[in-house]
Amino acid sequence: MAKKKRKPQPRRAHAPAPARPQPPPRLEPDLWVLALAAAGLLLTGYLTLAAWGEGAPALCPQGGGCDVIQGSRWSYLFGLPLALWGFGLYALVALVAATGSAPAGRWRRLSRLTLLGLAVSVYLTVVGIVELDATCGWCLASLATMAALFALVHLRRPGAPSGSGTWASWWLGSGLLALGVVAALHVVLGGVLDRRPENPKVASLVEHLQDTGARYYGASWCGSCARQNRLFGASAARLPYVECSPQGRGGPIARECREAGVASYPSWEINGLLHTGVQTPQDLARLSGFDWDGG
Repeated sequence: MAKKKRKPQPRRAHAPAPARPQPPPRLEPDLWVLALAAAGLLLTGYLTLAAWGEGAPALCPQGGGCDVIQGSRWSYLFGLPLALWGFGLYALVALVAATGSAPAGRWRRLSRLTLLGLAVSVYLTVVGIVELDATCGWCLASLATMAALFALVHLRRPGAPSGSGTWASWWLGSGLLALGVVAALHVVLGGVLDRRPENPKVASLVEHLQDTGARYYGASWCGSCARQNRLFGASAARLPYVECSPQGRGGPIARECREAGVASYPSWEINGLLHTGVQTPQDLARLSGFDWDGG
């Protein structure tokens, strides 16, 4: 028997493969913001190294504004120089300026970072003037750099904020965030919550210095004196301190300091001898005859 021929089956059309989603194009780095952020990194990096080296930055003589500010409690946060925190903020600005895939998203991040940096810089400048009667050229340079970053970013503001919000709500939210950070910074740096107990050994040394008639000569604006006080922690308020500049940095030296022959701050008078410079508790124990190891 003859085999039946099979009818050719119509070819099924292959369904087209689904198109793969294309990633959004990467933004080109914002070179102007990167350049200003790099300047801020160099500036704060140098100030951090100077703080860690216990030395004053260039062009800052002893007793000058930079020395006063660097030696104060307002220059350290959680044991780290504030310049290092500023370095981290500039690094974040540089990272955001160099990356990103959405212009609006990158602008929002840069806006908040530069607003925060400007608010903190203004706060610290005001604190230096009000609390310490001092300004620092390096700090003002950092303030100018952050202000330039803030202005550069906000001159290129997009046409509308994200979502359905308004610019008023955007500024309100960003402003409240910056204000909250500044308020928290003031609580921490101002010592509002500082309730650390005295170190028993240091407290005994302070009592010994008082009993033996030692004198600690300093000035309220002296950065080295602030470093001296930090070595004594909670016991610093009980040191046998003599203020040599009761009328401020430009005022006359107190008579007691003149009679003692004090020429620089801090100076310690122990057993009739004058010792200049910052002294550790161990140094003072040795100079005053206090048994540090058994105290």
